[in-house]
Order: sequence, then structure tokens, then C-alpha cells
Amino acid sequence: MSSRKELLRDINKIVVKIGTTSINQDEGKLSSYFLDSIASQVSTLHRSGKKVVIVSSGSIGLGVDVLDLDSRPREIPVRQAAAAVGQSILMQEWGKAFSKYGLKVAQLLLTYESFSNRLTYLNLRNSMHTLLSYGVIPIINENDPICVHEIEATFGDNDKLSAMVASKTEAGLLIILSDIDGLYDKNPHTNHGAKLIHLVEEITPEVESYGGNPISFKGVGGMRTKIMAAKICAFAGCHTIIASSREKDILLRLLDGEEMGTLFLANKDVHKNRIRWILLSRSCGSVEVDEGAKEAIKRGMSLLPSGITNVDGDFGRGDILEIKSNGEVFAKGITDYSSSEMLKIKGQHTNQIVDILGYKNYNHVIKKENIGLF
Repeated sequence: MSSRKELLRDINKIVVKIGTTSINQDEGKLSSYFLDSIASQVSTLHRSGKKVVIVSSGSIGLGVDVLDLDSRPREIPVRQAAAAVGQSILMQEWGKAFSKYGLKVAQLLLTYESFSNRLTYLNLRNSMHTLLSYGVIPIINENDPICVHEIEATFGDNDKLSAMVASKTEAGLLIILSDIDGLYDKNPHTNHGAKLIHLVEEITPEVESYGGNPISFKGVGGMRTKIMAAKICAFAGCHTIIASSREKDILLRLLDGEEMGTLFLANKDVHKNRIRWILLSRSCGSVEVDEGAKEAIKRGMSLLPSGITNVDGDFGRGDILEIKSNGEVFAKGITDYSSSEMLKIKGQHTNQIVDILGYKNYNHVIKKENIGLF
């Protein structure tokens, strides 16, 4: 493998995810010094021609302080209130930090739906491209005040969100800054002999087993969510680095090839953008297929109704479905039939569709061009 410096030298678009514990370094309070440091480094990268997107956690943590709460609330309405209060403060602080270096920022509050709806996703990508072309630094966070699932760690304290942003905007590198040096083979907080893993060429089940549970007071994303973020980026052709935010000039040193943190290599075989969108979008239901249908799909064939053994969920034509075999999801696709229609034609041959429904959309249930394999 090439050296880190060679590997990362030509990367022009970078997503930087910053966790709550990184932003709140001053005894649990927001660290203006840290924000200024990030803005300074991004300014240097910006002058060198690189485009940087920031995914920033911290709104709920800041809201906890403003509302004078004793601890991070578990009740969803209180957490939403804390996020609403903290988000405006967070953006003010980022704006002040970047203004010192002559850079403007833009706030983007996203939900999973921002990626699941194809038109919304395309508009988002166009907006991001336009902002970056004007030299504006996008600051992204989850839209916590109106979303339940995201606050409940669907994205995993912005780890998954940052991976989705990196994947969808075709970034070359995702940098996840946290309060830990990288991925260890054991929990370093409880095992003194834990070893830092500097390079992960493939995310195997063993690597996934190294992921731990959340440990920080104000953050909710543990190492497991960071590994999953790296996994999303890997099949999108994007490298990932997990590193400590407490290291001086961490972004510049990483981009200069210094061996810090853990580098997860991108896969060599990369899905097309449309297939990545299908695989990463929210599913509206699922279909269980038999072994014959599974093998046909793996060979690049469409899914026919005869191969479906079970249908789950309430979905319409054009929705995204999980495709399962023996209970395990191995693909996702865009359906050409609704759940009510599919329940009637599952297990039947294509020449029986008209007799059953009185009409026929297609011979297939999911077209081969609309299927993505995991």
C-alpha cells in the first residue's frame, strides 16, 4: 500500500465530523479555543484548494448548559428543547471562529429523509456543491428538534450522518474527531494493554467486535457507530480516519500523512452513486425471497414475483425495500409494485399477474438496475 501521504495527497473534498466531547473541552463547556483551532486549520486547507464540510455535534450538550439541566435528558421533548436552544449558540460560535479567517459558514440541518427522498437528496447535493463553489463552509447537524429517530441514535451522534454526507457528496476522506486516539483492539479505558490499530484494510466481523458502548457524558456515539460510519464510507470509495481532537493541528497533520489515529481504507470496487443512494436510504418495507431468487439477483437479474415468499410493511410503488433471504438483508431495491399488490402476486408467475390484479405494471417486481447488493 502507498504511504498515507501519497494516499491522501490528491484528496480535494473532506468531511470533518466533530463530536460533542471535542467541542465541550473546557470542563464540559464549549471551547472557543478548539473551534478557533479547527477554523484556522480549515482556512489553511481552503487556501490550498481543498473543500471542507463540517458535521458538528454539540447542540444538545450546549442546550443542557443553557437550560441548567443536571444531566443529559432522556426524555425526547426535553432533548429536543435542548437541541433547539443549543443549535443557535453552536452556529454563532462557529460563525465567529471562521470570520477571523475571512470565511463564511452556512447551516444545514438534515434528517434521514434528506437522503431517502431522491429529489430532496439531489437538491441537497446541488446546494452543497454551490456553497463550496462560493467558498462557504457548510456546518451540518441533525435536525434534532423535529426528529425522534435521529436523536435516538439512528445516525449515532452524527457518526452515521457524517458518513452519509461523505458518501453522498463523493468526498475522498471522512475525518472523525473524538476524545479517543482511534480504534483499539480492546477498550483502552478498562484494558491497559490495549493496542491502537493504525490501519484497517477491511472491516471484518473481528474489527466490528472492537466497537464499544458510549462512554462520554454528553455524547451518544460510541466506537461501534464510528466503525459503521467507516463501513458506509468504504463502499462509497471514501477513506475514513478516527483520531483525537486533542492533538494540535490534527487536521493538517493527518492530511500531511502523519500516522495518527486509525485509517480505514476505501473499497476498491465502488458502487455507482444511484446504487449508493438506494443502499443508504431508509427502507419502507421488506421482501423475503427464496434461494433461487437470491442467486438470480446476485447474478444481476431482476426480482420476479415467483421468488417472493413473504412481504412485510406498508409501501407504495417507487419506495425502497430491503431484500432478505433466510432473514438476512443482502440487497435493497426500488419496488414497482405496492405492498397490497405484492401480497397478491407473491409466489406467482409473471403471466398470472394480469389475472390476479387485472393489470400489470411489469413482469418484474424490482428491476435489476434498481437493485443494490451489500
